[in-house]
Amino acid sequence: MTPSRPYIMRALYEWIVDNDCTPYLLVDARRPGVEVPSQYVKDGQIVLNVSPSAVIELLIGNEWISFNGRFGGTPTDILLPVGAVIGIYARENGQGMVFEAEEAPEPPDDPSGDDGGGSTSKPEGRPSLKIVK
Repeated sequence: MTPSRPYIMRALYEWIVDNDCTPYLLVDARRPGVEVPSQYVKDGQIVLNVSPSAVIELLIGNEWISFNGRFGGTPTDILLPVGAVIGIYARENGQGMVFEAEEAPEPPDDPSGDDGGGSTSKPEGRPSLKIVK
């Protein structure tokens, strides 16, 4: 079976937003594949506000989470593997969930669909969806 973590994260995100609270992600910034502004990392972790008013194009996929957020007023693309998320909770009351620690495997395949042809550079572009009628 596929891992349940991304499904639980999406459900908790929706529940937190539906209850007019602010969803925060606690992320292990040391995990491979995590792309966050390093100046905001403290003790190897970063807390990300992922409320609809704070981010653009939030995608919580089965392997990757991506969005555009502002850090110090500068728009920044954020990309992290789902396994790097330590927990998701509401800022206002702390309700949410902390996930069991996973061993730090290699990050999942590049979300841009690259076959990993030897390049270790950042993924180009962002995942996108198309409306099909």
